[in-house]
Amino acid sequence: MDATLAGRARLLKLNELEEWRERAYENAVLYKARTKRYHDAKLVPKEFHEGQLVLLFNSRFKLFPGKLKSKWSGPFIVKEVFPHGAVEIFKLGEENQSFKVNGQRLKVYRGGELVRHNVALFFQDP
Repeated sequence: MDATLAGRARLLKLNELEEWRERAYENAVLYKARTKRYHDAKLVPKEFHEGQLVLLFNSRFKLFPGKLKSKWSGPFIVKEVFPHGAVEIFKLGEENQSFKVNGQRLKVYRGGELVRHNVALFFQDP
């Protein structure tokens, strides 16, 4: 066994391993770029204007019958649209009680009756 031959073989293996890592990094970068391009193509921008009816997503809804109750509340009316996505909305008939929300929590209300299911839980004493 020659120590110099073993050292050279070890350096060759380390260089080969480094090349594999570099290729894997480049492939990961390409994959992420392709995936981002695919998902960005599917995005639909939301544009709101004054007087439009919208629904508000209630992200804090944590009650037990969550499967049966809609997480969207409203409809609300858009009072003002601010830059950077903020929207001021108010409830029908309550113009003086407006509040600002992030535009990502809103979606356009297309009309019709909003179906809400009420669930009553009855417990029997054993």
